[in-house]
Amino acid sequence: MRVCLAVFGCALRRYSTYRAATFAGVVTNSVFGLINAMVLLALFAARPQINGYDAMDAVTQVFVAQALIAPLAVFGPPLDLSERIRTGDVAVDLLRPVHPLLWWLATDLGRSAFSVVFRSVPTFAVGLAVFRFPLSTDPVRWLAVAAAFVLALLVGFGLRYLYALIGFWLLDTRGVYAVAFLLAPFCAGHLLPLTLFPEPLSEVLRVLPWASLVQVPAEILLGKDTLPGGGPLGGLAFQAVWAVALLALGAAVTARATRRVVVQGG
Repeated sequence: MRVCLAVFGCALRRYSTYRAATFAGVVTNSVFGLINAMVLLALFAARPQINGYDAMDAVTQVFVAQALIAPLAVFGPPLDLSERIRTGDVAVDLLRPVHPLLWWLATDLGRSAFSVVFRSVPTFAVGLAVFRFPLSTDPVRWLAVAAAFVLALLVGFGLRYLYALIGFWLLDTRGVYAVAFLLAPFCAGHLLPLTLFPEPLSEVLRVLPWASLVQVPAEILLGKDTLPGGGPLGGLAFQAVWAVALLALGAAVTARATRRVVVQGG
């Protein structure tokens, strides 16, 4: 545990050095959030209610999605593990007295923690200042939202860790990431709330792990009854199941890869 905490701290300090990039990221996320929100406001001006969502619900989800881009690495970057597998440096990683999954989880959580404070909060604050969408004052609701964000980080890491592990067999995972980073925003409710999709497609997307990244946290914040089980506990359980499943699968694939696969360079 001490090693994981040290790795977390190192990752936090590492990403805190990129101040200009962080500021640019906040500006970019805010601008794209404003553009997306304006498009949705035009849509809801023609149809005030769509499957239980009104204009302010949609705008709120837009800024939840924009705030989660950096912590979840929705559009990248991939884990450094991908490159280390390609070059063979992963052989050194396997000698560490910590399971690779825990090592990279601690690293990614350090990166995410910095992003939440210095990119997510300012981006969401911009949306709140411009559109003044209503937010709950119920502390229990906000505890559920915080738990949903943490579970979203675990699900996001689990997915990207599995993408990286494919490199043990393909060596170069750039194609995998290109497809994943193209599909993830669509499937997560980042580009559009899943509620706005036709019902058959929406129902399918809701049971996939990507829904845990944006759609479920947004609906918990909004207090929607479309969550699995009809409430926040059902949504959190849905996320927890996917987080456990993905991390367990990642551990199993790691064990298989390190027993059966020869890394690059011998």
